[in-house]
Formats: sequence, C-alpha cells, structure tokens
Amino acid sequence: MLQLRDLPTAEVLDQFAERYPDADVTAVSSFLQLLRVATDLSIALDTCLSKHGLLQGRWWVLILLMREASKVSTPSILADKAGVSRATMTGLIDGLEQNGLVERVFAQDDRRSVLIHLTESGQAKLDAVMPDYYRRLRLCMQALDEEKRAQLQQILGLINLGIPALI
Repeated sequence: MLQLRDLPTAEVLDQFAERYPDADVTAVSSFLQLLRVATDLSIALDTCLSKHGLLQGRWWVLILLMREASKVSTPSILADKAGVSRATMTGLIDGLEQNGLVERVFAQDDRRSVLIHLTESGQAKLDAVMPDYYRRLRLCMQALDEEKRAQLQQILGLINLGIPALI
C-alpha cells in the first residue's frame, strides 16, 4: 500500500482548487489527514502485534474465533466478518494452523465441511497479546476524554455514510 507521507499544504490545495473547481480544500485536507492517521494506526498496530509474532490478519481471525461462544466458525463466515476473500482466509488459517493456534475440524459425514476451532494455544496467544494491546490502545487514545471519543465516533459514522460517493 502506498503511504502518502508528505501531505499537501493549504497553499498547494488552493492551487489544485484553482485548476479543479470541484475541489473542496477543507474536505480534501480532512480526508487526507484521516487517511494518513488510519495508515499510521494500521502500521502501529502491526508493530505492536509483531512483538507477539502476529500481524493483523491472523490476529483478527483469532479475535473473531474468540468472540464465538463455542470458539468455532466456518472459513466462509470468518472471511465475511474479516472482509477478505475466502482464498485469503484460507491462507490466514493455514498459517495459524501451522503455528497450532487454530485447528480444522472436519465433519465426520462430509469431509468437505470444515470448522475452524481456536485452540488452547490460540487462546493463550490472545491472553498474552490482549493486555499489551489494550494498554497501548488506552495510551493512544488518552488525549480524548469520553465526550471527545463519542464525538469522534459520531464523526467517523458520518464519514462512513459518505464512502459510497468514492466508489
């Protein structure tokens, strides 16, 4: 993923707006800043998780399985919940299975039907990662009090409503 490190100045955006009259300078600036922060958050999360031998994709699969009361799900449901293709999910599951963090459980009557189960080792991995993750997350968000966090969630919800305009 290309990561724009050098955000344009207000002057540069004003120049673009002269050339492209549809450019709303404050909308562009806000959008680029949000994109920059989202990218930085994703990189920081990967850095945090890598200290525990994980990256986001595999970590999210473990989280999704932990959220299930039975600690079990199907690959297709996991793919849908994670927003990835089934092929991508298969690769994530393969890696987690190789590390003993999940196991495939095949239905006895139909070997094509498979469930993914969070193993004790997978739960232990999450139990090691989550306290560090929550501590770091708390530190990351400490500049925002509860009111500002609620405002942020409301603003992000409004931005989310506008995403179809980009598609």
